[in-house]
Amino acid sequence: CCGFCFPINKMEAVELKLRTEQPADYRETENVTREAFWNLYSPGCCEHYLLHVMRDSPAFVPELDLVAERDGRIVGNVVSLRAVLHGDDGTVCEVLSLGPISVLPECQRQGIGGRLISRTRELARELGFRALLLCGDPDYYLYQGFVPAEMLGIRTADNMYAMALHVCELYDGALSGIRGRYVEDSIYDIDPSAAEAFDRGGLRRGKLSERSRNGVSTRLSSCGGLRSEKLVV
Repeated sequence: CCGFCFPINKMEAVELKLRTEQPADYRETENVTREAFWNLYSPGCCEHYLLHVMRDSPAFVPELDLVAERDGRIVGNVVSLRAVLHGDDGTVCEVLSLGPISVLPECQRQGIGGRLISRTRELARELGFRALLLCGDPDYYLYQGFVPAEMLGIRTADNMYAMALHVCELYDGALSGIRGRYVEDSIYDIDPSAAEAFDRGGLRRGKLSERSRNGVSTRLSSCGGLRSEKLVV
């Protein structure tokens, strides 16, 4: 497993525990994701439904499905899926797509998202993966050890350079000489109507905090312009 503890910050006496998600956590984790993203970019959200369906994807990596737990309560989550770099020379390289990442609004700005990312890097390296990729805010991800993918010649699936596309090599030279297109798994293409149906038949909408409606977040885009993906930390 991947549990270990450390203080959240000097203001918090309760320790933060990172561990792999268990089936008994699914509903709580989906509610955390929903609370984090609800009404941030449009009425409602799809991210909690994405989390629900992506666990059944062959690309899903259960060892990298991590939750942050504080005082017995799940306050954050991160997941990763296998993705592919199609090299210009014909080579195919397996990498990871990072996200969604979510942290409860009242627990944001405490470094929880960064700790989830850091632990994901450690575990992904141990599992033999080369790199993590995502689309997101440079101000946040450069601080988390990512670099613009363009620096390594990595482009979107549409063969375009994108300012938001970032990469984190998991060891020195992991992507040396590999230039090409980054292709995410199709599970990220979520039908909003399916998410709405999931809410009607599954998760109950409780009263959401004002921070959940107007909280700080970085949204990971597909870089292809067809959808958006996510980070709320």
